[in-house]
Amino acid sequence: MHISVTPVASPREMKDFIRLPCTLYRDDPNFTPHLYLERKEFFSPRNPIFEFMDVNYLLARDERGRMVGRVTAHTNRRHNEYAKDKVGFFGFFECTEDLEVARCLMEAVESWHCERGMTAVRGPLNFSTNEECGFLADGFDTPNAIMMPHTKRYYLDCMEQLGYAPLKDLYALDYHYQGAIPPHIERLSKRVFERTGVTVRPIDITCFEEDVAKAFRIYNAAWAQNWGFVPMTDAEFRYMAKAMKPVVDPEVALIVEKDGQPVAFSLSLPDFNILLRKARGRLLPFGWWHLLFGRRSIHRVRVITLGVIEQYRRQGMEILLYYETFRRGLKRGYYSCEMSWILADNVLMLRPMERMGAVRYKTYRIFEKQL
Repeated sequence: MHISVTPVASPREMKDFIRLPCTLYRDDPNFTPHLYLERKEFFSPRNPIFEFMDVNYLLARDERGRMVGRVTAHTNRRHNEYAKDKVGFFGFFECTEDLEVARCLMEAVESWHCERGMTAVRGPLNFSTNEECGFLADGFDTPNAIMMPHTKRYYLDCMEQLGYAPLKDLYALDYHYQGAIPPHIERLSKRVFERTGVTVRPIDITCFEEDVAKAFRIYNAAWAQNWGFVPMTDAEFRYMAKAMKPVVDPEVALIVEKDGQPVAFSLSLPDFNILLRKARGRLLPFGWWHLLFGRRSIHRVRVITLGVIEQYRRQGMEILLYYETFRRGLKRGYYSCEMSWILADNVLMLRPMERMGAVRYKTYRIFEKQL
């Protein structure tokens, strides 16, 4: 079978690029489609990530012109400056169950990066570690949470047969309320309050921009030493915050302060993917009804990020934020959560979650190939 791989060259082809997953996963009940308008906006030049990201959108077609795969080849100039390397990335990879399709897509990615002097290809990252990343390696029998991917099992074999080696595993942990918050978590949280004198409050939607600025400062300071991290620009952070604002529940978006100064924050989002699966990624004809009136049926959140500035680490801030998130979340009707993603080797983050009763139920894998 002849496979041609060409760059997206028109708005119609961009629409095909966005829509392909809906075709490939139409029989998978655990797949959650993005809203088309949300993806269209995400890929538009208005996204500030393109101020430092060069992207080549690629589509694969068979000899009959049918679309059989897609991928992006992209370089993140800020990443390479910050990490002092020459890594190219791929993302948004999807294809039919055919190694030849995968081969053609990845050869196009590698060729594009070689032309730009990159020494390795890493992915999938859509477009960075701040977005969806990794191929699902286990947990295929459960749906993906908000802003997490759901991918085909055979992608793992494709990568390895094409010479890509596993680089990092990312974990997603699952927690279900057992009728009471674990007593030792409550005791530890009380001690942290008493010892440090900090306060915890939800973000203030009426002062959203101000609280976003506080979270931004904590985020870049707290994550500076993490694998794959690149400091977000102010424009990038605000763009992401604006996109999240309609789904944020302030009671589970928390800021820790000491003498009025922010020292830690955590963000949990109601898992709107529950509604998106019902809407099938479309607002019309009835998708809007599920999204508009279904919020009260969401009883699950995703703990998406948690950061503590350097001088307040190892003082129990993480435990404090977990406790406050669950205490406040229970009042809002949230009885389960996904904690993701966490590096497989980040024992300091995994251990307290497991002590709470959380269990690993999904693994996502990032691959790399030297050029």
